[in-house]
Amino acid sequence: MGNRILKIDNVRKTVNYLKKNGLAGTFYAAAERVQEEKKADYHYLPPDAETLAAQRQETADDSCLFSIVVPAYETKETYLREMVASVQAQSYARWELVIADASEGDAVERTVRQTIHETGDLRIRYRRLSGNRGIAGNTNAGIELAKGDYIALLDHDDFITPDALYEMARRVRRGRQMGCAPALLYSDEDKYDEGAQTFVFPNKKKKFNLDLILSNNYICHFMAVETELMKRLKLRADYDGAQDYDLVLRVVDNLWPADTLAPQSERICHIPKVLYHWRSHRDSTALNTGSKTYAYEAGRRALADFCAGRGFRVAVEHSLHLGFYRIVYEPDLLGERHDVGMMGGRILDGKGCIFAGGYDEDGRCLYEGLYSRFTGGSTHLAVLRQDCAAVDIRCMRLREELRPLFSEITGLPYREKSLTVKEGRVRKKIRIVDVSGLTCDEAGYRKLSMALGEKVREAGYLVVWDPGITVHIS
Repeated sequence: MGNRILKIDNVRKTVNYLKKNGLAGTFYAAAERVQEEKKADYHYLPPDAETLAAQRQETADDSCLFSIVVPAYETKETYLREMVASVQAQSYARWELVIADASEGDAVERTVRQTIHETGDLRIRYRRLSGNRGIAGNTNAGIELAKGDYIALLDHDDFITPDALYEMARRVRRGRQMGCAPALLYSDEDKYDEGAQTFVFPNKKKKFNLDLILSNNYICHFMAVETELMKRLKLRADYDGAQDYDLVLRVVDNLWPADTLAPQSERICHIPKVLYHWRSHRDSTALNTGSKTYAYEAGRRALADFCAGRGFRVAVEHSLHLGFYRIVYEPDLLGERHDVGMMGGRILDGKGCIFAGGYDEDGRCLYEGLYSRFTGGSTHLAVLRQDCAAVDIRCMRLREELRPLFSEITGLPYREKSLTVKEGRVRKKIRIVDVSGLTCDEAGYRKLSMALGEKVREAGYLVVWDPGITVHIS
């Protein structure tokens, strides 16, 4: 039954996508989804009893208290019990579960109080709200009650892995020992197909990437924020539906003093492990992205607000994919962002496949071999602007004060040429470096690109890869 629901929802998504993006775009999106599902071979395995026992022993003396805040509203009893049980199963013992209940009926209250009575677990704290204040208001009521060092957010119909808080606690301990306690922690996640009772679609996330978070809330679940910061920021009702994205953006803003080039990314900690199960059922956004379409507009407005607060002159647009955005900078990214030292795009071969462009720290090309009309799977990474280690020297541009680095690396003067690209809904001319004086093989170009990228990053600047900038080389 579960797989059948997922397939029906895929058909619904395809129809909606066709209406919005046309036949050609829908064909490539559908083909990509088929390829993604064919490659899917994922099985979530929870930690065994011996591992969990070792985790309990390791963290027995840890002092960090986690407050898990859950806004509840007419929650189905099965979902509620499974959510609570997942918290009680934690190998890390110092937690409190704060349930802020805005339900009109008393079913949630009866279930929670019965659980407390049966288990004697006083770490579960229940508060009946006087009325439904919306997603942000209900969550804020729970945040106000929290007593922990960190506040984690958990949806009332989802659940967490038994090692979720252990993994967060050990990162907090390590950060405190190094004198740099995390301000925000986040993990990988997957989806739970309730019909088939299987875990599917793992979302393996990147470490903190500023330009990626300015394209999509890839951080999402499981997320915890330092309590002082969370209580100061709280959630904003104006962004209900995208309240988590708005929160993340404001955390980033708080970690980005005006006199610094970039945010304090070392205080944003990615845990590369699935710690959160996002339940897929008919009414959830995990399954039906059309069930809360207002959320995507709220996300766009949250991103626009962030940009305005930083003084960026931009337009924020929806991309072809719901929940993914494109910032159009005026006049361009280098002109608006003092933290970006170099930007570049992708280079396609004669078949329209990516073979050069953005590079990771090991010199691997991002999305190499991917057909340019494909978007990088359900996370659409291949069409999102993001930070990287280097961009290809044949398709890039440097900010003015860094241009001597080009001559230092290549022995050539820095000159630019014009290139027309599509920026959002309009076509515009940009400039990229002229490398006509270079004669290299592919390995040589990549070596020069990596050397230049390293110099730029050593100077404290970001290197940004923008797939909206495309060069064709046959």
